Amino acid sequence: MQGYVATLRTSPAARTVPYEPIKDFTPVGMIGGTPNVLIVDSKMPVHNLQEFAQYLKEQPDTNYGSAGAGSLTHLLMELLKQRLDLQTEHIAYKGIAPAFQDLVGGRTHAMFPGLAAAVPHLLNNTVRALAVTGHERSARFPDVPTFSELGMEGFDDVLQWYGVSGPAGMDPEIVQTLNSSLNKVLAMPELEKKLAIEAVVPMPMTAQEFGDYAAKDLERWKRVAKEQNIRLDA
Repeated sequence: MQGYVATLRTSPAARTVPYEPIKDFTPVGMIGGTPNVLIVDSKMPVHNLQEFAQYLKEQPDTNYGSAGAGSLTHLLMELLKQRLDLQTEHIAYKGIAPAFQDLVGGRTHAMFPGLAAAVPHLLNNTVRALAVTGHERSARFPDVPTFSELGMEGFDDVLQWYGVSGPAGMDPEIVQTLNSSLNKVLAMPELEKKLAIEAVVPMPMTAQEFGDYAAKDLERWKRVAKEQNIRLDA
């Protein structure tokens, strides 16, 4: 079963890949989501969003890392740059781990990852959180304000989500069985506690609900990329 069912993360913008993110997969169920968080190297003299914007305007040689061109970590920072009229170079990495490595090492200055990925670095004080997406503050880091609190609109519904899909054309009965099993596991209090430690909130859905959510989210970020003239090869 492990080789048959694939765990997918949202790919918010169209990219050159040998598959279609919607039609080439069968949605099985949602696992959960975590907000995205704007972080900087903890050694930077930046402690809030206002100071971040001012620092980038005064230091034109700044840069930021992402998990890859077209990833949510890329699109969000470009959207923030548009909203705050900022200029900073984008450095695309092949995944979030090397992006964090260079941020902690001082070779990049900022990043916009999912909060779950940032947890160990925040606890080790190697990075500093400035603001989180979402309608409310994260229970894991209640001292970090939301963008909405800071007067920044358009970041409320942003979520780094995790779901389970299989290949296109799966038997509906198999999908139903897998979805029911997944949702039973997500309802276990012990799992909810473990996910909370990683700043992930369970989001059980039916297979249809998950498919609709994924399709809507993909279209939203494709639209943002087009409206903001975001290059996916940048």
